[in-house]
Amino acid sequence: MLETVYNNFGFVGSLVISLGIFFFFIFWMAGVAGICQEHEGKKNVLIRLFIAILVPVYPVFWLISEMISQKRQLKRL
Repeated sequence: MLETVYNNFGFVGSLVISLGIFFFFIFWMAGVAGICQEHEGKKNVLIRLFIAILVPVYPVFWLISEMISQKRQLKRL
């Protein structure tokens, strides 16, 4: 698979695509972990976790929004 990406996009393109996929996977895992631990014991978490697995972009956006909200909270202090 990497050979095909390299043949189509060259060295720099394949490097950017590979790193992008890697970082997306890391952010996805961090988002799913954050959603699981956000409100332990509530039923809403199971629904959000189900959505996070079916829609892989959701945990990444959730993670970014949580980082922005925590930055705003820290600025208030």
